[in-house]
Amino acid sequence: MRPVRFVALGDSLTEGVGDITGDGPRGWAALLAPTLGAGTRFTNLAVSGAQTRDVLERQTPAALALRPDLVAVVVGVNDTLRHTFDLHAVAARLDQVYAACAGGGATLLTACLPDPGALLGLPGALAAPLARRQRGVNAVVHALSDRYGAVHLHACDDGWIADRTLWSADRLHPGERGHRQFARRFHALLTETGHASGAPPSAEPEFPAPTRAANLLWLATAGTAWVARRCRDLLPQLLRLAADELRHSARGTGADLDLAASAALAAALAALPERGPAGARAPAGPRQRAALPDSGPTGHRQRAVLPDSGPLDLEVGIS
Repeated sequence: MRPVRFVALGDSLTEGVGDITGDGPRGWAALLAPTLGAGTRFTNLAVSGAQTRDVLERQTPAALALRPDLVAVVVGVNDTLRHTFDLHAVAARLDQVYAACAGGGATLLTACLPDPGALLGLPGALAAPLARRQRGVNAVVHALSDRYGAVHLHACDDGWIADRTLWSADRLHPGERGHRQFARRFHALLTETGHASGAPPSAEPEFPAPTRAANLLWLATAGTAWVARRCRDLLPQLLRLAADELRHSARGTGADLDLAASAALAAALAALPERGPAGARAPAGPRQRAALPDSGPTGHRQRAVLPDSGPLDLEVGIS
């Protein structure tokens, strides 16, 4: 039997930022690869800062050329940190990426992620808009993972966020412990589905944790540069969103923001093209519905009509 061909797509999380070896970033996907079987061929195409557009236009064609058996697609947080954020576009791009990989016969690995506002500990009015965006992206990933039969990791739970030993100095990327935990959780899922035959990655770090001085140096250099970029790009819009959040809170109409986000999610999912099980566009047929949970105290429910693409029984919501 030929070796497994495993290709990883995404941003800095999958590139390996936070898990630095003597050869540079390593990351969860590189830790996972050796556990998939003898002779596994691993290629990491993830690039720090990548958005869904980059994965669709640059990384996916390169991945398909490798004829992979497994493709990890973990991306979306950077989209939420841009003033150009558009859930409609994110959903459309991810659908194209998933369809292309599944259509080539690859098994997809996907994950939903914690929102960056929670990781950074931003105050409520600033954190809420980012949380709403990330919940929207996660809901899209849930729906599309179900649609394409992906091996999906739920990585947005509170336990993952609260354990500070898993995170690097920047509070946005896992440290080595976190990358190992991420790889181990994926390994457990892949073992259940028969895709992993080796022992799981070790939970214990291979390298000493960065010193306090090293962390401070990183924050003063790369960390400061990152903050400066986000201040130029996202901060003006985020401040406007925070002001809107405070106005709605003062009026007692905060649920309206959740309802608007739920409506945007429903529209983004309903706009996706109909595809067959292998990712090809399918003829029109009966549609299935994914219910959005109650959003806010009004108890109002909206329903997202999803294109028919085989069995689908999924509730998504971003309240």
